[in-house]
Amino acid sequence: MKAGGANLFGIAAGLAVAFCLAVPAGAASKTGVARGEKAPPFTLRDLEGNAVSLGDHAGKVVLIVFSTTWCPHCRTEIPELNKLHAKFADRGLVILNVDVQESRAKVAAFAKKFGITYTVLLDADGATAKAYGVRGVPYNLLVGRDGTIICTRCAPLEKQVEKALSAGGGE
Repeated sequence: MKAGGANLFGIAAGLAVAFCLAVPAGAASKTGVARGEKAPPFTLRDLEGNAVSLGDHAGKVVLIVFSTTWCPHCRTEIPELNKLHAKFADRGLVILNVDVQESRAKVAAFAKKFGITYTVLLDADGATAKAYGVRGVPYNLLVGRDGTIICTRCAPLEKQVEKALSAGGGE
């Protein structure tokens, strides 16, 4: 019985990793978003229960990061995102981590454990992820000061952020 339980856990863990790897990071469905389009508006709750809207950050460059607590690639990008937040927040960069379909308690414990310094939001029903065409995590996109999408799968991320902040807009 113990061996069967361990085997089941191994299969579940393998499927979680396979999901992250099978769908390329940043993959979007045909109903998703594209460079140059206006970013779909959303309002989600942060870990303290406050409503946070994309529109609250009009005039700033916003990096939206869709993630989950179980995704290994999402975990590995946290240090880089913390670094970007520390380096560029005073120049107008806002990072909104949108956690998809997980409980507040689970996400709050994860954010504390991994030392996330930027805003974490809860997409409890997955509607925001669906509006953005998210099919795999992590999925990152950069929104310019004018509300248009500058890039998805932005690489190299720091250079894209720097360029957006310097340009002051969506190009």
